[in-house]
Amino acid sequence: MTIANAVNEQRLWQRHMDLAKIGATAKGGVNRQAFTPEEAEARKLLAGWAAARGFSCAVDDIGNLFFRRAGTDPDAAPVVTGSHIDSQPTGGKFDGAYGVLAGLEVLEAAEDAGIVTKRPLEFVAWSNEEGGRFQPATMGSAVYTGAMNFDEMLAVIDRTGAKVGDLLPATLAATPGAQRRAFGTPLGAYIEAHIEQGPILEMEDLTIGIVTGIQGCRWFAVDVEGSEAHAGTTPFSARRDAFRAAHAIVAELYELTVDDKDILRFTVGCFEVAPGSPNTVPGHVYFTLDIRHPDAAFLKELGDKVEDVCRRNANGLKYTLRETYNVPPIKFDDGVVGRIRDCTKELKLSHRDMISGALHDAKYMNDICPAGMIFVPCEKGISHNEVEAARPADLAAGARVLAEAMIALANQ
Repeated sequence: MTIANAVNEQRLWQRHMDLAKIGATAKGGVNRQAFTPEEAEARKLLAGWAAARGFSCAVDDIGNLFFRRAGTDPDAAPVVTGSHIDSQPTGGKFDGAYGVLAGLEVLEAAEDAGIVTKRPLEFVAWSNEEGGRFQPATMGSAVYTGAMNFDEMLAVIDRTGAKVGDLLPATLAATPGAQRRAFGTPLGAYIEAHIEQGPILEMEDLTIGIVTGIQGCRWFAVDVEGSEAHAGTTPFSARRDAFRAAHAIVAELYELTVDDKDILRFTVGCFEVAPGSPNTVPGHVYFTLDIRHPDAAFLKELGDKVEDVCRRNANGLKYTLRETYNVPPIKFDDGVVGRIRDCTKELKLSHRDMISGALHDAKYMNDICPAGMIFVPCEKGISHNEVEAARPADLAAGARVLAEAMIALANQ
């Protein structure tokens, strides 16, 4: 039996449905944010599934969770796949979870088919990929590779004041039998499977996206300080209206980011006005900016203009601009991308090359080992949404490509 034939579509689908019960929302999605009791429960479920098949478990100090199927050479660096099981507050069943469960399916299929590999096979659930509760995103994989400082990440707090370092012990306690793993432990190769989170594959009626790279992004947080005043009695000339200044900044940025080719991505994801009273002139506004583009020089040039836009439109008010995230575009390893392409063709699956618009943990793995990604369609391209959906056949097809590519890499 080949590894692709051993992939069990029904088992893979049922794993998704069972995992989605943890943190389930009324609208059919999940709320399973990083370092919560719900995420800890999901870790226990993964560990139980893996233990039942004889796979070993390891965890590092930031909570990255690894499961291993041994190879014939115990000293060889493993071929690894995975993603994340934390979600957005109103997330879907498949974002991240698919990559983790596809990895489990690959290891189980290898067991079912009796396939022997030289290198160990592993799947991993990375910590705090989403960044919805604790910023920055992709925290676990970035700490693992040294791209982010562990002690600095321990000090990160959410909007309620909860600290990563205070919550980690409960996360680590979810897998009490796990061995401890050092940051930066070598990997032989890494492939991440993921739903596309966009509409291209579905629109073009294709099954597999062969991801050649990830576009870069720059995130900013802006605070504008004005003064509260009575809305009915304060003349415009006497107002220090934080909203008016913030609105002007955002309006110019929207004009600046018009792109006829529709490659550039610009988003104002948070916009908070204080004190939030209908008859009070706002005294404070906080908002965020997310700028993405696959060209590093263009991304730098545009991001560097944000300061000037804020200065021109602050209307004399004090503002604070902080860059909270800066990730350059990356290109995946030609050998891994080629292997994924060859396996896709051998399985006679429709496909295309594509750039990922979203950040993924594979970005950091690409810094320490040959890496690549596989996309499968999601319904209408919707993600970060409770109605996020995918078809069982597409999930299984992606797992089959992943399995064939991992086995090939593990035996070369």
